[in-house]
Amino acid sequence: MFESPPFWMYIAGFLLLLGPLVTVHEFGHYLVGRLFGVKAKVFSVGFGKELAGFTDKRGTRWKISALPLGGYVQFKGDMNPASIPDAAEMAKATPEECEGSFHHADLWKRALIVFAGPATNILVAIAIFAGFAMIYGKPVTAPVVGMFSDHSVARDAGLKLNDRIVAFNGQPVDDFEQLVGQIAPYPGREVTLTVSREGAERTFKFKAESVVDTDKFGNQSRIGRIGIGTTVREFVRLGPLDSLQFAGEQCVATFRMMVTGIGQIITGQRSVKELGGPIKIAKFSGEQLSLGPLPFIGFAALISINLAFINLLPIPALDGGHLAFYAAEAIRRKPIGPRGQEWAFRAGMAAVLVLMLFVTANDIVSLPIFGS
Repeated sequence: MFESPPFWMYIAGFLLLLGPLVTVHEFGHYLVGRLFGVKAKVFSVGFGKELAGFTDKRGTRWKISALPLGGYVQFKGDMNPASIPDAAEMAKATPEECEGSFHHADLWKRALIVFAGPATNILVAIAIFAGFAMIYGKPVTAPVVGMFSDHSVARDAGLKLNDRIVAFNGQPVDDFEQLVGQIAPYPGREVTLTVSREGAERTFKFKAESVVDTDKFGNQSRIGRIGIGTTVREFVRLGPLDSLQFAGEQCVATFRMMVTGIGQIITGQRSVKELGGPIKIAKFSGEQLSLGPLPFIGFAALISINLAFINLLPIPALDGGHLAFYAAEAIRRKPIGPRGQEWAFRAGMAAVLVLMLFVTANDIVSLPIFGS
């Protein structure tokens, strides 16, 4: 019997998760913009109608808006929250009006202001992972085969007890949990394991088993497994520098898994039904909150990395789209024309809205009331 948290936990988990993560993302933009003398007109948590707010002495309107699905900083010179330049305003701007305008700032300053949002989310994830490593320790499990499952594709391929796995698909392996994470994105696909046995290395190629994993809340995901286990696991506390290195490695590994997953969806190796949106985030956040603060904080680190990853995609209207335009400007030594930028941003915004509608429909269909 699957356990379901009370409904209020889904709402609380969603707000406690996305509210702070979006706020720190936008605050990253704001802080770096302020550092470079760019004036912020609006700092909003949420979209749509303003529910509450105030204007500070610098003229920035700080507000909470009705739709808690994101947030934005609107700098001086922006036509709208997507930071599309107002061509008319730029053309007639006086030298005094250019001062503090985002679009009149140096190219490298604009790029850093835009990159600061995703970078802040990555720093949040690093802080959480590093904090866990210092307080509770890093889980250390030697990548040594200690047992096989009843139906083990690894054993059928020739692996034996006490084999030490040194590489997966050419990537070094130092820890068993790391190996589990590396195998998960490859259900039913060929994988390559390099093992050390009696002082010699051997390589095995075989297909990972495709398994539908179900957690205590009934959430299902298709993952790869090879049918091995280990018997020894310990937690080793790390110092500040080692904790930061560990946290960085965790972030890189998570990014790699995201890239692999997106690539598999694009190539048809995974179903688009695995994509999730706000409803699924609310569901998972409520479930993690019901398990206690530590699982919830750990989940927040993963979502923070997700926010950074999504925002860095080269889609107009997202941070990555702005950075792509700045890269083109650096190469061409002049910006893309205002009309071209406006049409690109409109198309990007439309694509984002269509994707949001699609994943929301996906989320609704996957709810238990529809029999999934």
